[in-house]
Amino acid sequence: MTTYRRQDVLRIFEMSSRQLQAWERAGLIPQQEIYSFQDLGQLRILCALRAEDVPAASIRESILAMKAVSGMANPLLETRVVRTGTRLAFRHHGAMVDPIRRQFLFDFERGGQQAIAAAAAEPSPLRRPAPAGPDAFQERFLAAVRAEEAGEKQRAISLYEEILTLDPDYAAACINLGTIYFHLRQYGRAEELYRRATVADPGYVLAYFDLGNVLDELERLDESIAAYLKAVTLSPAYADAHYNLALAYERCGQQRPALRHWRAYVKLDNYGPWADHARGQIRKLLSREKLAIVSRAPRFIAPRKGKAALRLA
Repeated sequence: MTTYRRQDVLRIFEMSSRQLQAWERAGLIPQQEIYSFQDLGQLRILCALRAEDVPAASIRESILAMKAVSGMANPLLETRVVRTGTRLAFRHHGAMVDPIRRQFLFDFERGGQQAIAAAAAEPSPLRRPAPAGPDAFQERFLAAVRAEEAGEKQRAISLYEEILTLDPDYAAACINLGTIYFHLRQYGRAEELYRRATVADPGYVLAYFDLGNVLDELERLDESIAAYLKAVTLSPAYADAHYNLALAYERCGQQRPALRHWRAYVKLDNYGPWADHARGQIRKLLSREKLAIVSRAPRFIAPRKGKAALRLA
């Protein structure tokens, strides 16, 4: 089998040793001196993502999420990678998946024939066979998604309700139906469905994010913050959750945590109007409140005899 030395790899991809070391530290490629042809395939993908300014942390988060939901050993090589904002989606078996949000995405490249727009993919362990059979059950879900996309809200609602009658723990249907009610401003029903999704799948990041949104609309900011915090705990690279969390903290007058999450958002998404707004909020908070970032001392050192000042070390 053909192998390549580290210097060969740097020359082939015209990259610096520092860049390769950064990917190694991020866990995107093993640290080694000899590379296989398969390793070169993975590096080629990483170089393409770097050219599109996808952050290494975001790549790593998306890969880990895809491994978790699919069981794949190496999603970069076993699927086709597609950039979606600051995250990655993976095209596999005719569908395009955002593993962090656990959503199917509309696949424009395939003309939408097999794509599902904004339908959250629930993990298989939570699925229970429907009385009509799994194929008919899946068809009902896809029909609901298509009706929603076509603007047939009442038909979509009826189909999702039928699904939840057959399987009350179908988290994806809870989310999609909750979102319809959210846009209809029926926030109480939306909250109920989002909470049901978090119980059905405690690792469902999108459920906590959507729950935070509806609680924010209901002006229950403490609960909204708790939901967003759960989302960023499950997925630290979830930029939108950091953004909304920063807004919620600002509305509560908690400027330091707001500043922390504005900064987290900018690290994850450093271009576009939302990033510009986040940077503006950072400048405003630092200027208006004169906040300073300080490091806490690991221990308190008492002042010397005759000194009145306190000193941190």
